[in-house]
Amino acid sequence: MASIKIRLTIMNFLQFFIWGAWMITIGNYWFSTKHWQSEDFGIIFSTMGIASIFMPTLCGIIADRWINAERLYGILHILCGATFLSLPLVNDPSTFFWVILLAMVFYMPTLALSNSVAYNVLNKNNLDTVKHFPPIRVWGTVGFIAAMWLTNLTENKASANQFYIAGIAALVLGLYAFSLPKCPPQKSASKNKSLTEMLGLDAFKLFKDYKMALFFLFSMLLGAALQLTNAYGDTFLDDFKNIPEYANSFVVRYSTIILSISQISETLFILAIPFFLRKFGIKRVMLISMFAWVLRFGLFAYGDPAGGLWMIILSCIVYGMAFDFFNISGSLFVDRSTDSKIRSSAQGLFMMMTNGFGAVLGSWTSGMLIGKFFTDADGAKDWHSIWLCFAAYALVVAVLFAIFFRYKHTPGVEAEK
Repeated sequence: MASIKIRLTIMNFLQFFIWGAWMITIGNYWFSTKHWQSEDFGIIFSTMGIASIFMPTLCGIIADRWINAERLYGILHILCGATFLSLPLVNDPSTFFWVILLAMVFYMPTLALSNSVAYNVLNKNNLDTVKHFPPIRVWGTVGFIAAMWLTNLTENKASANQFYIAGIAALVLGLYAFSLPKCPPQKSASKNKSLTEMLGLDAFKLFKDYKMALFFLFSMLLGAALQLTNAYGDTFLDDFKNIPEYANSFVVRYSTIILSISQISETLFILAIPFFLRKFGIKRVMLISMFAWVLRFGLFAYGDPAGGLWMIILSCIVYGMAFDFFNISGSLFVDRSTDSKIRSSAQGLFMMMTNGFGAVLGSWTSGMLIGKFFTDADGAKDWHSIWLCFAAYALVVAVLFAIFFRYKHTPGVEAEK
């Protein structure tokens, strides 16, 4: 049993190491190194969302019906790694968009597939996913932190080397995936299958269930907020260099390391998820996440590298609760609320709504709003108003969720149909 957990731990570490090597620092590469237009950056960051609209669901269907999940997982990472290694050769923003979109087409479905592989392996070994998955998943966050620190401390947060780091890690994980326990498709014994079943589209029936449909809807709305600090957080802290009194501050020089406090916080809150789910149930845990997002953005609005440094640090700590209580609890809820035959497809749907439609909604809308209402003629951004706007959005989503999402929690039970 211990060896199974170690193998899944390595998988999760590398999975998020790839993401952490570039996602937080790509803004610095875009603005500081390439000097490309700021209004185009939101579209670049939305490539994760565009890819997540169709690829996680499509790959989930393929894994459920035709190909071992761990094999598909490995193939996608190898293709992702090769694409990342080509990014430093791109010198045109339009071409950069298409290449990074291709990289995300390969990478984004692996997030849902990694959950499916882990749940599959744990279930086959009679291990409770709610108890054993969070301690495994926490090492994914450790991998994300390790990549952020490596990129910043090697002075590559504005360098193309961040893509080489991500690409090499993806190739290593792709090859490693073929050594993971087999996760074969779930074959149906029925010979009289409908066209929907034959195409593996069964998971879309979940939208007929009021509770699941509403859950996916709010997953999309909150997903719009998930990537905002990832897209703009490092740029926000780096912009303090334009204020003379903060130009040489620790926050400016090591902005990526400051933001890594968010991921360090994740490691603690991931381990607390089983307790909170059993104690409060999915609805209250999700609500805690949503109000944590309000705090995350609000504290950023009033923070600075001097007297307001504590607000920036507290915002990073709150992020752990905001991110994990939504993403991890949500994936566990989907796993426990769906049939094993559509489990990979259902995880793909969850990813599609959060990192797909939600991320695209957040990236495009935020890019438009920031460019039109919160950017001065000289290109300087009104970060105080930007973060307050994001906080107001998260608050509205939280209130609507509290009113409309109906869920009866039984103490001691973490998820119910």
